Amino acid sequence: MGHRTGPHRVLGALVGLALLLAACAGDDPLGQEAPGAGPDTGADPGTITVGSADFPEALLLGNIAAGALEARGFDVETQLNLGSREIYFPAMRNGEIDVLMEYAGALLSHLTGGTDSTDVDAIMEELRAELEDEGIAVLDPSPAENRNALVVTPETAEQYDLSTVSDLAPVGGELVLGGPPEYRTRRIGLPGLEEVYGIEFASFRDLDAGGVLTIAALEQGDIDVGVLFTTQGVIDDKGWVVLEEDRPLIPAENIIPVVRQEAATDEVRAVLDEVAAALSTEDLVELNRRMEVDREDPEVVAEDWLTEQGFLE
Repeated sequence: MGHRTGPHRVLGALVGLALLLAACAGDDPLGQEAPGAGPDTGADPGTITVGSADFPEALLLGNIAAGALEARGFDVETQLNLGSREIYFPAMRNGEIDVLMEYAGALLSHLTGGTDSTDVDAIMEELRAELEDEGIAVLDPSPAENRNALVVTPETAEQYDLSTVSDLAPVGGELVLGGPPEYRTRRIGLPGLEEVYGIEFASFRDLDAGGVLTIAALEQGDIDVGVLFTTQGVIDDKGWVVLEEDRPLIPAENIIPVVRQEAATDEVRAVLDEVAAALSTEDLVELNRRMEVDREDPEVVAEDWLTEQGFLE
């Protein structure tokens, strides 16, 4: 799609240098407001940097957001594949990233240490209250939703009579769970599974967030239970079993655009709201299948979706 990937990690150093030079030139280096700053939502946002986590769907959504903005005439850079939320959200807070396509409940849990709410409207209200004072805007949620899921092979499901997450409680001590390292400490991970469901696994293997490591480990029998995402097309392709969430642990995980206020002009908001409204859960399942099963590049898959939705000709 042609959007540029820039060396944005040096932004902090450049800003610091600019302030130092300004201080040498006058008494009030902060007295003149920077272009695009302030509450004027019609101001030029300048170059918009779109970030993402490091799993396929996050790369897809980052490319979709960047491509849609660029198609509407904005100057866009990308900082994709940055890692977990513990890495990329601080980058938004310090101004290195302007736009993220996030997950409502997971973001709120990251900010507050966990939430008992499963209602998307309540989660959105809490998110906006949490981020308003930090200069970060949370736009309207998409109907598309993607939750964490515990997944097993049909053979494991039959052997241990598994259909719900609760079914793991009496047999967890015999099973190995695999997923992203942060699953050890997040409330929706091991702590919540023990607190809400009473599940303690024999061991946990550090793998990735629904990526090739977890998929391969589950397929090869190196783990018994894998942490995947409900929109992953590989689940149906392999005939795997998603264990039903039968207790309130996983919050609503609708896709939400999150934007720094400096970049959140009316025009930027309109583009990202349009993207969010056009996405569906069914879209994500099919787009993920193309990346995971057909091995298509996330940028190519994103470009196809943007073309189908009329963002690109």
